[in-house]
Amino acid sequence: MSPKSDEPARARSGRPSMREKALYGFGDFGNGFMFDLGQSYLTKFWIDVNGIGSGVVALIFSLTKIFDAFMDPLAASWIDSRKVGRRGKFRPVMMGGAVVLALVTIFTFTMPNLPMAWKIVWAIGGYAIWGVVYAFTNNPYQSMASVMSRNIEDRATMASSRQVGSLGAQWIVGFAFIPVLTMFGMEKRISWAMAALVMAAVGVLSFLICYKSSRERVRVNRSVGYERNSVKDYAKVVFTNRPLLGLVLMTLLLISAMNVNNMMMVFFAQYNLGNIGLQPRINLIMMGVSALTVLLIPKLVKRWGKKRIAIVGCLVGACANLVNFIVPTHLWSFIVLVTIGYVGLAIPNGVTWAFVSDTIDYSEWHTGVRKETMVSAAFNFSRKIAQSLAALVGAGMLSLTGYVANQKIQSPETLAGIKGVLTLYPAIALVVGAVMLFFVYNLTDDKYKKIAGDLEAGRWEHGVIEDQIEEGEPDSKN
Repeated sequence: MSPKSDEPARARSGRPSMREKALYGFGDFGNGFMFDLGQSYLTKFWIDVNGIGSGVVALIFSLTKIFDAFMDPLAASWIDSRKVGRRGKFRPVMMGGAVVLALVTIFTFTMPNLPMAWKIVWAIGGYAIWGVVYAFTNNPYQSMASVMSRNIEDRATMASSRQVGSLGAQWIVGFAFIPVLTMFGMEKRISWAMAALVMAAVGVLSFLICYKSSRERVRVNRSVGYERNSVKDYAKVVFTNRPLLGLVLMTLLLISAMNVNNMMMVFFAQYNLGNIGLQPRINLIMMGVSALTVLLIPKLVKRWGKKRIAIVGCLVGACANLVNFIVPTHLWSFIVLVTIGYVGLAIPNGVTWAFVSDTIDYSEWHTGVRKETMVSAAFNFSRKIAQSLAALVGAGMLSLTGYVANQKIQSPETLAGIKGVLTLYPAIALVVGAVMLFFVYNLTDDKYKKIAGDLEAGRWEHGVIEDQIEEGEPDSKN
């Protein structure tokens, strides 16, 4: 049968091809060239290049995330209220958002020669706008997975593709950005914007690949609750979803740990190891090994289940980071242990993407109303708070330990602080994250299969979904 004639049959079956599942990960690959770029290098750009105090930088991240707290539900409501068009419900919003996000990413790495107060205003304004545009890019991308397939193995493969894409972007940004920046002239402010332009262009191209190759094929009932997109509806969808709460708590810890690692690695290489040129090489090994390991996620999920391998990953990573904190710093032992620790972060973060799609379906089954973007927005908000937490931990530590920008030799307190947040903080975050996942996230794979079967049959927890059109708003019970 030709590929063309096979497409309707595949659409009816709800099963994407292996090619589609693999190319779906290009969305996170593109996302990393903008999201992870900012997380890894904006702190250094603001502190070392523009002279903004490290404490103020931590405040900038915090204020912009508070702003995001109000904007994310609005973005989610608008996306959920859209009708399904010829190109789908989520794909067009994702692609348009990616183009604008690239432009705003470049903007965040610009800074005119202004008085310090106006530099701070510029940084806050630019990063706040970036957060809004990010919501219109990543929320639809994430929601899209839930309407590509309901099959557990498909979702595990797409989760693996996403994490490989994310780690691939972190890998390239981690080892390529500094050399690209050096090529343009690291000492010039405009060079940071030029290097960001190169990264953002790759990001947009990657999103385009995802857009062209993905299809929204799962048939869902959108006739119920279509018009209900208020803050009250957002709160109902989020706060009656216990699996989502467990996922949010775990993500808050694990993403902040990953961001702290990426943010502080450049400081650790420059000051603790005495050679900033080691940062790209360490990232090359650490993220490269993690990306290869994440490819095993579908097989691991099939054998042991998502929740179990996520918890094991957390505990292995915690042990490696704790040992790395305790033992004296030696280049090769540090590289081995930080790599194992990063693998421990990468595995649960990779499985997370499958968890998100499951919590979207759980929300529909539990409340009787389909609101993909509202669930995704709540999850993504936890990632944004994690960014802020990472900045508070990283930049806050630099401020508290007396870090002096561009000073060749830092104090012993600062060096100890850099190593502490790079190793001990992820160890603690991984342990607590595993506890949250074990006790709060209560959606097993077997329970999800039952939920998926009910949704395919047009049922929710308390009856037939379409019956609500006549009966009125469903009463969700905890």
